[in-house]
Amino acid sequence: MSERSPAPGSLALVESLVNTLNVGTGADSLDTPQGRERFGVAEGDLLAVRELRESLRAVLLAHAGHPPHRAVTPLGELLAAAPLVVTVDAADGAAGLAPADARRPAGRIAAAVAEALVAGTWTRLKACEAADCLGAYYDRSPGGRGRWCSMRVCGARAKMRRYRAGRT
Repeated sequence: MSERSPAPGSLALVESLVNTLNVGTGADSLDTPQGRERFGVAEGDLLAVRELRESLRAVLLAHAGHPPHRAVTPLGELLAAAPLVVTVDAADGAAGLAPADARRPAGRIAAAVAEALVAGTWTRLKACEAADCLGAYYDRSPGGRGRWCSMRVCGARAKMRRYRAGRT
């Protein structure tokens, strides 16, 4: 997975949730009580959170110009079930969006996506193109054309495969 620094703001939550599954090994930190606690996931909500995670991964692959890794429920449908409310701070008048039900992970993810849309950072969150990785990372490259979560691992492997293919 990524050696990069975490995504900015609340996108770090989205990045972390997508990265709870190591596609290469199949290890899923949501299988542990500590992993579920980290995201506030009740055992009964585990299937829905995993569905949300894979729908997020599909969108992050699209951000990087790649097809979905598998058929998933469209992210928009999942987030539509997690309404947001407008909040206004009485002291300074600052407005924001917050989940109507902050106990549900989908609500917190919906708020994070909305914040990233307003900040213009949403499409910089991507998924690694390496089929045995698909890890989420925040693309800080100047042109926004990063392809791998790690140049030292996934990028190096891809370049080596391309090099070897050219020599045969």
